[in-house]
Amino acid sequence: MQRGSLARGEDEDRRGSAVPYSHPDQPSSTPIFIFPPKLDFYADDQGSHKQVLTLYNPFSHVLRFKVLCTAPLRYTVVEAEGLVKPNSCIDIVTRHRDIRARNYGTTDKFRIEVWEEGASRGRGGRKDVPATLHGTKPQAAERLPQVSLPWHPPSHVYSLRHGFPRTPSPWLFGLYMLAGLVSMVILILPLHGDSRSLIHENLQVSVVQKLVAAPPDYGFPARVTEPMACTPIPGYEPPRSQLCV
Repeated sequence: MQRGSLARGEDEDRRGSAVPYSHPDQPSSTPIFIFPPKLDFYADDQGSHKQVLTLYNPFSHVLRFKVLCTAPLRYTVVEAEGLVKPNSCIDIVTRHRDIRARNYGTTDKFRIEVWEEGASRGRGGRKDVPATLHGTKPQAAERLPQVSLPWHPPSHVYSLRHGFPRTPSPWLFGLYMLAGLVSMVILILPLHGDSRSLIHENLQVSVVQKLVAAPPDYGFPARVTEPMACTPIPGYEPPRSQLCV
């Protein structure tokens, strides 16, 4: 999957049309692939004041997106709207700029609207991503539940009864090696529709196959561009407790 393949379309109205705020569980015609599903900001951790939302486009057509927010004065959003090319993904950088004690525990919402380029905006999909400001970042010991598990000696510990450690099965080791080699080959092969590739079309893989073969901690660096103000969600009126003074 290509990274950062974002193109600007023609300039459009930054505020968008008057679309009422709908429930996040409303079904959408276009599925949205965005990660992470929520954002957590911590006042005592300056590194967490900037969070990244990654928007994926596994389809064969160009997608247009726009980011709305229930509290636009609290956040700065980089690339709040634009285009995502086929089989590509982009990083949407959000920064919390109102870190104050009065906002601790407050949850705002980012709405990601996605629709096919050239189609009507109302026929696209939308997804809400909650964003919460916390006072302190929990320690690792606090995040993990304290569960006492029975202790079992590992299989490689020498036993007085057997005298030698138990070795892993040869066929199981070979299976692990084969799975690793297959994953490496899938990651090296080009994507479907890559006109620059010299490899036959039958040997090209899809985006889903690359995501399955990638390791769990696979990540990409974030793009850094000029920030812009977040667009408010039309028709949404936040409670007075969420208004900035």
